[in-house]
Amino acid sequence: MLRIVLALALLLAAASATEVRQCANKPFPLGVNIIDCVEPPCVVYKGTYAVMEVHFLGNNNNIWSITATTTAKVLGMNLPYALPDDVSNVCINLLYGAMCPIYKGEDVIYQFNFYIDPTFPEITADVTVTLNDHNDEPITCFVVSCKIRKGGSAKTSDALLLDWTNPNAISE
Repeated sequence: MLRIVLALALLLAAASATEVRQCANKPFPLGVNIIDCVEPPCVVYKGTYAVMEVHFLGNNNNIWSITATTTAKVLGMNLPYALPDDVSNVCINLLYGAMCPIYKGEDVIYQFNFYIDPTFPEITADVTVTLNDHNDEPITCFVVSCKIRKGGSAKTSDALLLDWTNPNAISE
């Protein structure tokens, strides 16, 4: 019975997973679920959080510290993006009661809340997320394409502007 429940849970996780690419020569996560994005490029809005659940396996025993790092590839350049400690500290953001240290083969999920700064330009960038252990060895890594757009209030204004340019859209 337990095997059936686990198989169903994995099937549901795979069904909601976002398509991401593997980093060269680094372990690939079991799955990544970016909220409101199944197929990249994922549209993310300035002034909001892109919420990602990164499902991975421990690759060594007694991993007591895991740090997330990010870079964005823009115009052919990989630009590092410093994360605040409360986000980059993977151990405090593990879900479902998991905690560090984790062990080889242990199945865990990290909730990565990536803030989209309002100063970011409106571009499409390949974002690389790497989780490193205390020896700076990669545990898992993935790349996802993201389109950065104006936040919610700007989106509403754009919709109103489009309505005014279409005389058939005006209603009383």
